[in-house]
Amino acid sequence: MKTHSVKPADVAKKHWVLFDAENQTLGRLATEVARHLRGKHKPTFTPHLDCGDGVIVINAEKIKLTGWKMDNKLYHNHSLYIGGIKAINAKDLLAKHPERLIEIAVKGMLPKSKLGRAIGGHLRVHAGKDHPHTGLKPVAPQPRLAGGK
Repeated sequence: MKTHSVKPADVAKKHWVLFDAENQTLGRLATEVARHLRGKHKPTFTPHLDCGDGVIVINAEKIKLTGWKMDNKLYHNHSLYIGGIKAINAKDLLAKHPERLIEIAVKGMLPKSKLGRAIGGHLRVHAGKDHPHTGLKPVAPQPRLAGGK
């Protein structure tokens, strides 16, 4: 018996999935979003192809972090000049740019390659409950089965 490998021409059309971040924990939401972007929820998952779905996340400003992470977790950025490192904690980042908090968490869970950058382009994050992607007809994600599979 041979293992069936999906070809690029056989990859199904992308669907769009709508996640609501209200009262969700950042890491748990990010793993589900990365799983759908990557396509691991489909039986036709192939590691070297973009066979995942597009994801829209709403209510990014209402995301939760556990413990002291809201005050102590730092996000670093460097301008590539000497002494050009900047740091911002999660609370300030959530106040200024709530979308970036989710984008950083999800993109850190994707492959660090051309494929990962292409897959990361299918993520849309919005701070409020309104989004301009109604034409894509996003659906709610399917609940995971008991046992985590």
